[in-house]
Amino acid sequence: MSKLGNYIQEAYDELLHKVSWPSWDELQQTTMIVLVALLMVTGIVWGMDFGIKAVLTFIYNLLAK
Repeated sequence: MSKLGNYIQEAYDELLHKVSWPSWDELQQTTMIVLVALLMVTGIVWGMDFGIKAVLTFIYNLLAK
């Protein structure tokens, strides 16, 4: 068997016998954690964007006068 064939066979065996897959409940729980974290980071970025826009608008208005 070639080195490539041996590598593919070993990878397949590892995937079937050595990898521990999460249960359905664990998968749902971690998915919810990721979604909540995503919403939090999105809110933080939105807040920073809103704040920077307000500051820059204030500065531009001062300079335009």
